Formats: sequence, C-alpha cells, structure tokens
Amino acid sequence: MPENMMHDLIIESRKKVTMTGIVDVESFDEETIIAQSNCGEIYIKGNSLKISRLSVESGDMTVEGQIDSVAYSEGRHTGGFFSKVFR
Repeated sequence: MPENMMHDLIIESRKKVTMTGIVDVESFDEETIIAQSNCGEIYIKGNSLKISRLSVESGDMTVEGQIDSVAYSEGRHTGGFFSKVFR
C-alpha cells in the first residue's frame, strides 16, 4: 500500500482514539465527529468528544472523550440507489 494511503486507528480504553491518514474533518460536536481518511469517512460517536490534536501536515488526529462507536464509510455517495446500480 502506498504511504499516502496509510491509515491507522488506535482506541485506548474507549477514552482516546489516535488516527493517522486523516485528510479532513468534515464536522464535529460533543457527540459525533466525521473525518475523512485515506480509507473513507470515519464516524466517531460518543459523549464529551473533543479533538485534542490535529495536524494537517502529518494527517494525525487524537480524539478524547467517551467513545461509543467508530464506523467507516466509503465516503460521500452522490445519487441514490438506482444511480449506483445503473452505472
């Protein structure tokens, strides 16, 4: 895998998430953070979430708070179900 496609995610005791390969933070509040990584969108859900570290240059991000879930999506999809089926 090329280095610019590298992405790691480490969850520590459901209180801290450290990630690499972050290219953008799309939205954030105390309950949900949506970030774009080299491997798709990442949805972090929990309580009292805060981005304690973000480096645009290196792509590193640290989130602290009560982590309830972390999920990936392939990214933004344009169009509905039929536009994906009939490509």
